[in-house]
Amino acid sequence: MVRVTDSAPLDVDLALLGGGGAASLLLAALDRHDVRDLRIAIVDPVRRRGQDRTWAFWGHPDSDLDPLLSASWQQVEVATAARRRVLDLTPLRYAMLRSGPVYDRAADAERRLDATRIVAPAETVRDDGDRVLVGTGDGRGVRAGWVLDSRPRPPARAGRTTWLQHFRGWWLEADRPVFDPMRAVLMDFRTPQPPRGVSFGYVLPVSDRYALVEYTEFSPDLLTDAGYDAALAGYRDLLGLDPTGLRVREVENGVIPMTDAPFPARPTPRVVRLGTAGGATRPSTGFTFSAMYRQADQVARALAAGRAPVPAPAYPRRHRWMDAVALRALDRGGVGGPEFFDRLFDRNPAERVLRFLDGGTTPAEEVVIMNSTRLWPMIAATAGDAVHRVRDRVRPTRPAPAIPPAVVGSAPTARRGGPPSGEDDVRAR
Repeated sequence: MVRVTDSAPLDVDLALLGGGGAASLLLAALDRHDVRDLRIAIVDPVRRRGQDRTWAFWGHPDSDLDPLLSASWQQVEVATAARRRVLDLTPLRYAMLRSGPVYDRAADAERRLDATRIVAPAETVRDDGDRVLVGTGDGRGVRAGWVLDSRPRPPARAGRTTWLQHFRGWWLEADRPVFDPMRAVLMDFRTPQPPRGVSFGYVLPVSDRYALVEYTEFSPDLLTDAGYDAALAGYRDLLGLDPTGLRVREVENGVIPMTDAPFPARPTPRVVRLGTAGGATRPSTGFTFSAMYRQADQVARALAAGRAPVPAPAYPRRHRWMDAVALRALDRGGVGGPEFFDRLFDRNPAERVLRFLDGGTTPAEEVVIMNSTRLWPMIAATAGDAVHRVRDRVRPTRPAPAIPPAVVGSAPTARRGGPPSGEDDVRAR
């Protein structure tokens, strides 16, 4: 690692602001596509290491990511109060990737790319159309041809609907085999449903004795620390797991925005945003990883070919519109969350639903998927969304509310039974 201590700005071709998942995937992609002729700086106050988050995503088997995975499953379960359905995802699979291997690969790429790391926050970003001057917390700064900014940023304005995906998960170690390592629980809607929102549990087993068991809500407001623990304990009991035979090894907490508010991917000519700030989070599900990976690969390919490092939109415009309508229907009570997802999986092949949720379906497939939902509530939501869009054009822009931090307890303890006392991990889907 090179520390910058001189007073003059560092001149580079490419500056990466932030060092989390999006930046790490980008460094690995630059290395994978053999981009070796650029001067690169990474500006981040934290050196990312270890397991500070877990990503879950679906896709085809992949020679690049497969060596890093903690687990993957060809079968997943979707459960409601009425039934439990096992889905075959072939030719896709559901996969889990923890952050440690991603950060390790990025560190190796950073060395091979001979990048300069500035251990300081990026405090100001000024784009004059030809170069970008980044003011850093160490007082020196960076002057770059392009800036790729993966730091969390608020949307440009408030959304018509804004929910949060908020969750807590326990990494449980059992004294005896209690999990099925061949099958993940994708969505289990047998959890008590909130008055305004959707809740579900899920289980991602690494082995027959070790799994991530998580409680998730899609709703406008967070729970309390005790509320998350109570919900998780209730879901553990619903699964029939004996707390006396379990140890909580790690705890994960997180908050992901679910909103139709716009996230400008290119706020100025030479600044490009990646990750959630660049629109990679799918509003209707909160899943982010696959779009982040696509963004990183597209940027690296463009730079390797001598083009501007601007990725394609994370999702088609029509998908962002459908997400806005679905969020509105859920928020206004036109459809119930368990019913909405149950009908999607009941009336379509699982592979089609997952490709739709990842923005990979054709318009013809999307017509079939939309016909799977209840017609009149979705028509009402579509009309309401159209009226709201007109209002947005004629009234002053409202600032977006800040995304609240995750509710975090004290340091975790690896003890038997009961809820743990805190967390050491944050999860991003």
